[in-house]
Amino acid sequence: MKFFRKAAPVAILATAALALGACAQSERDTGNTGATNGGGASGGTLTFGAAGAPKLFDPFYATDGETFRVTRQIFDGLLSIKPGTAEVVPGLAAEMPTPSADGLKWTFKLRTGVKFHDGTDFNADAVCKNFERMFDQNPAAQSSAASYWSDVMGAFKDKAADALYQGCSVTDPSTVVISVSRPTSKFPTALSLSSFSMQSPTAMEKGNANDVKAQGDGFVFPAYSQNPVGTGPFKFQGYDQANGTVTLVRNDNYWGEKAKLDKLVFKVIPDESTRRQELKAGSIQGYDLPNPVDWQGLKDEGNQVLVRPAFNILYMGLNPKKNPKLADLKVRQALYYALNRDQLVKTQLPEGASVATQFMPDTVKGYNKSLQAVPYDKAKAQQLLKDAGAEGLQLQFAYPTEVSRPYMPDPQKIFEALRTDLEAAGVKVTVVAKPWNGGYLEGIDQGLFDAWIVGWTGDYDSADNFIGTFFSSDQNDFQTHSQPWGKELSDKLKAADAIINPDERATAYEQVNKDIMEMYLPGLPLTHSPPAIVVGPNVQGLVASPLTAEEFDTVTVSGK
Repeated sequence: MKFFRKAAPVAILATAALALGACAQSERDTGNTGATNGGGASGGTLTFGAAGAPKLFDPFYATDGETFRVTRQIFDGLLSIKPGTAEVVPGLAAEMPTPSADGLKWTFKLRTGVKFHDGTDFNADAVCKNFERMFDQNPAAQSSAASYWSDVMGAFKDKAADALYQGCSVTDPSTVVISVSRPTSKFPTALSLSSFSMQSPTAMEKGNANDVKAQGDGFVFPAYSQNPVGTGPFKFQGYDQANGTVTLVRNDNYWGEKAKLDKLVFKVIPDESTRRQELKAGSIQGYDLPNPVDWQGLKDEGNQVLVRPAFNILYMGLNPKKNPKLADLKVRQALYYALNRDQLVKTQLPEGASVATQFMPDTVKGYNKSLQAVPYDKAKAQQLLKDAGAEGLQLQFAYPTEVSRPYMPDPQKIFEALRTDLEAAGVKVTVVAKPWNGGYLEGIDQGLFDAWIVGWTGDYDSADNFIGTFFSSDQNDFQTHSQPWGKELSDKLKAADAIINPDERATAYEQVNKDIMEMYLPGLPLTHSPPAIVVGPNVQGLVASPLTAEEFDTVTVSGK
């Protein structure tokens, strides 16, 4: 889940409109393996402490991690992610798809004998019905609800010529061909995203799945979004809103290896310290994003703290449209030299964090290994500000409250460290603090701040998913298209993304990364930070995911 995905207020339309709560936030175990040991007894129930309530249960309209944590167990996609990695592998596709020579048609061979939870057959016809359902969205859904489709495919059926998706055709019951308008690294990789999961056409038709309506600042969703039907290892049993629990049960007809648990329960516990207390009391058996200061204490209590690889970036965004002084490259470089990021890593981030040299982690294809971290140099920062005529620079600098993110465990402390460095270099900082879901994200979107801190956890292994997301669009938060070089950068990104050969594409992205850091510097990449997930001593088989996308079908609980 991402630097942020806009998590709009949600309502569910069943017999009557039913409002869902909206409070979502967002490997190293004791043996440093990134996975708990196997060997526990099958069966029993695992209760996992969730930081927030799911927004709904239709992953196509979901935008938040707490919803995806649930739906990931219920649904499968054509493509999946190899546990413990960011590697894309076959899911409901029997093998990786094959492209035509021009990269515009992709042939998918499908697994046979697979059924949805309601007994509907999974086959080529079901795949095409899913894609046509996703493509054909009404204006309310297009405006925000179907944001992952919009991000990846660009447009919907009413503007088909502008869309990446150009159609799905059935060759035979186990073969489909999906057409796209241009070669891109997004496709087919993005089909590993939870939003593109395969859903029962029968259930979607019965539940009028596309009947999304705008209501105030949010949406009203149809009955289907409360009754998800996938092909995954767990089936949806129910959501008890009063007690804040979502209950899933094992799918005994699953096409792959059956889940070991009888039941999987997600219990909504917004407060992190309360989650820790409940883990200690045994009322839950795990939770996500334990505070790094608690890691050792959790281990001392016998728990397993699984530290994920850092597949993320924390950065300081800059808005030259809001503050014209930031349009000067020397000023942006001065701010970068002013930040003591080595000290930030040592004092504010968990073990395994590192200083960033570019806007992506080193595991992503296209990472430029030749780039060196910009060092802390207060004197150079001051000189650059003087050279730019920006001594005494006034900077409105914002940070979020009421949140913890995988790349930013304590936003206020990180902000204060950065602010101290900037002020030491002579920058006059005006502080803005707003709740994450109460004005901060909206403020970034609306260009209200000169500078801010935020980040991104990758969706999949793709340079486009990082720097393409940040800088390709003419509507990006860095306001790059207000600068004389903005279109040039966007064109470079689009050209690299269109290269079919993966090795050649990676080489092109390496050059773009170099240009971003040395020619443009639209923002300041700060650090990469490994987030953790914790489970009790009686839990085995959980594999930590660098995408924070754990699956629970391999988990067992002893003593249950």
